[in-house]
Amino acid sequence: MPQTWTLAALSRQVNQAAPQQARGVRAYSTATATATTMHRKSWELGLLLLLGLGSQGALPPPCDSQIYCHGELLHQVQMAKLYQDDKQFVDMPLNSAPDQVLQRFRELAATHNQSIPLEQLRAFIQEHFQAGGQELQPWTPEDWKDSPQFLQKISDPKLRAWGGKLHELWKRLGKKVKPEVLSHPEQFSLIYAAHPFIVPGGRFTEFYYWDSYWVMEGLLLSEMPGTVKGMLQNFLELVRIYGHVPNGARVYYLQRSQPPLLTLMMDRYVSHTNDTAFLRDSIGTLALELDFWTQNRIVSVSSGGKSYVLNHYAVPYGGPRPESYSKDAELANTLPEGDRETLWAELKAGAESGWDFSSRWLVGGPNPKLLSSTRTSKFVPVDLNAFLCQAEEVMSNFYSSLGNSIQATKYRNLWQQRLAAMKAILWDEEKGAWFDYDLENRKKNLEFYPSNLTPLWSGCFSDPNVVDKVLKYLEDSQILTYQYGIPTSLQNTGQQWDFPNAWAPLQDLVIRGLAKSPSPRAQEVAFQLAQNWVRTNFEVYSRDSAMYEKYDISNGGQPGGGGEYEVQVSGPHPTGDFVPTAGHDPPPPTLIWASDSSHYVGPLGGGQLELLCTPGARQFLGVWVGISQPLKDPTGPVSPGGLWLDQWSGPDAPGALW
Repeated sequence: MPQTWTLAALSRQVNQAAPQQARGVRAYSTATATATTMHRKSWELGLLLLLGLGSQGALPPPCDSQIYCHGELLHQVQMAKLYQDDKQFVDMPLNSAPDQVLQRFRELAATHNQSIPLEQLRAFIQEHFQAGGQELQPWTPEDWKDSPQFLQKISDPKLRAWGGKLHELWKRLGKKVKPEVLSHPEQFSLIYAAHPFIVPGGRFTEFYYWDSYWVMEGLLLSEMPGTVKGMLQNFLELVRIYGHVPNGARVYYLQRSQPPLLTLMMDRYVSHTNDTAFLRDSIGTLALELDFWTQNRIVSVSSGGKSYVLNHYAVPYGGPRPESYSKDAELANTLPEGDRETLWAELKAGAESGWDFSSRWLVGGPNPKLLSSTRTSKFVPVDLNAFLCQAEEVMSNFYSSLGNSIQATKYRNLWQQRLAAMKAILWDEEKGAWFDYDLENRKKNLEFYPSNLTPLWSGCFSDPNVVDKVLKYLEDSQILTYQYGIPTSLQNTGQQWDFPNAWAPLQDLVIRGLAKSPSPRAQEVAFQLAQNWVRTNFEVYSRDSAMYEKYDISNGGQPGGGGEYEVQVSGPHPTGDFVPTAGHDPPPPTLIWASDSSHYVGPLGGGQLELLCTPGARQFLGVWVGISQPLKDPTGPVSPGGLWLDQWSGPDAPGALW
């Protein structure tokens, strides 16, 4: 998701080139008991899912809210498809208490025999909900500076200017939660966070778990440790309250997490700042988060007469994902009724993996081309176990530095046990790589994914010859022949985490893993892969003045596609930017060139193009870009030139653009 991933990628290219709560803050005194209860319930539900009992009865919903997570109101609104993106509705704050809104809805439904006409449903939403985005306000990080050192290390002036534009993004992507979310949490799907943070941009207006690891890498590169510490404090508070870090800062994400990178985030921060006091205060919470994974996401696999414990993604909660409700409901309708709850749980597990969605979770299913074959929990993923492996090693080092030898030994033993398990179950000596393990079919999934090489990135291997074997694996798979980036897979399923898309964090897993090796050949390959990726991003930015979350690398660098939503973009256009009025800030725009017949909305005056948004409607915004002659007719076509368009997901208020 985040475009800030590429800032860290640019840094690695430079470095290699140089030498050659109530829901957010709710009753802190009961947080431990709440977390323990959630752990127990999650373990019990996970056991049921593994035993295949999920199809015999309804699993619990992802949260208690009968507006944002389950219930007739959510069902009718999402299935009516009032919005192009289901996420828009579940991000909208309420105008009054949930009980009042639900009572009004029941009265309206009773009036229309439980089938509310579209116009009345739309009017109901306009009356009782606010447009999404109003619970957040813009925030410029206090530790942002004009010229961080990394920019001075870039000798090429064009690359340095580009790096400067990416550095500017922090000021656009900074957000803080308004106090009313703390005082009236029941009226929001947003989870309160006490400290400001960086968001991915586009449709993703809240912070996310694993995305934030690479965001923090970029922030530290930009010499902004204060912002990183605030984000860490938010994550740590979520663990104290819920026992884990949710997928993202929305209540409908509560029962699923994402790749567990919190300990590694802390490691990067402490390495940069030497803030051991913060580490000492936080170490118990870091341990609590790892406990969530070792208690709720474990599987046992046998090999060679021995049994090994590893981890998988599993979210034993039912119902469609609220943010993708209509898609999940329609997909489930293609299956027998008894299989639908299991599908919804598997889709949530796919979202927990960060790879939503991919052939990784379809292989071995009844129809590996269909999303309805998703079976995420049936795999032992290489990357998840590599992340946990490094986290256990880091925790051992943390405790050792804090003088706690007992805990240091505990995590050192866990790390060694995982090393042995990964070698026995996931490593393939003949292929020279690690592979996801299929629990149902009891074999490795030998398809290529960059995640196969995550143990190199995390340092979770003991044989120094592994690096040379991995290089041969990349050559044999012909991955090094791709000139614009490492593909997410070699299967074109139409899902966004498959070919021909390439994602920045996956480039990082491979490039940094190779670059850390003492092998000159591995470092050479890492440098070339980094050059390829930076060049793709730079060339697309030079053409579109935009950074994309993913790229199509099949035929030159292009914006990626596939999946459940349009490719997201972040970053200001050099000739046009949004200047919010009335204190509102929409998400960064998507670059879409308009035809000569395209129209803009609103009057022209004072050198600005003003767009007036119809209350309750999802409108398009246009930034005046490259128009070579004055617009004579305020209601006529834009010609020649284009529009920088974005679907408005913020408040319905006028916006001025120049």
